[in-house]
Amino acid sequence: MLYKIKLFFIKIFFSKLYKKIIETRGAQTPITFKAWFYQKFLGFNKQAYWPTHFTSIVTGHKNIYAGIDTCPGYMPGCYIQGIGKIYIGDYTQISANVGIITANHDLYDSRKHDVKNVTIGKYCWLGMNVMVLPGVTLGNNTIVGAGSVVTKSFVDGNCVIAGNPAKIVKLLDEDKFIHHKCTYEYNGYIKSTDFEAYRQQNLNI
Repeated sequence: MLYKIKLFFIKIFFSKLYKKIIETRGAQTPITFKAWFYQKFLGFNKQAYWPTHFTSIVTGHKNIYAGIDTCPGYMPGCYIQGIGKIYIGDYTQISANVGIITANHDLYDSRKHDVKNVTIGKYCWLGMNVMVLPGVTLGNNTIVGAGSVVTKSFVDGNCVIAGNPAKIVKLLDEDKFIHHKCTYEYNGYIKSTDFEAYRQQNLNI
């Protein structure tokens, strides 16, 4: 009898997971069984509420807001440091080997951290090997060129920035953006309709 009860709950769990896999398969950051297995079963970034790659490192998940179809660390080799708060808006793409940093060591005492929050808007795109440093705000529709180091804010968005330190290399026409949406919207593993309740109960942001 106990075996049948356990089997029943296992079937329910995997049917829910399968539904999420099917509903997100056309997304930028789809839920996959492989990601779930490495993360939730083997324990790589287990506490994150969104899918991550097993080679990425995510710390301070309670300080991280990941928008709809936005999964920091989904690609390989990322370092998402949530000592301070990180807010990333909906449908923002984050490539491989991206670092988002909210704290640096104090210049005079390396045991201490100077903590500053990071905010990244909606429909942004961070290219491969980008580094976003503490205190930075990027407005909606900001594209960051590969290998850039973002040391200051670009709050107005609608631009391409690149270089070290990153500077505006092209202004973009806001009216030309095509802001797609998923048929089924998820914040990580959580249905977006349920996310606000999850956020209030579990997150610090």
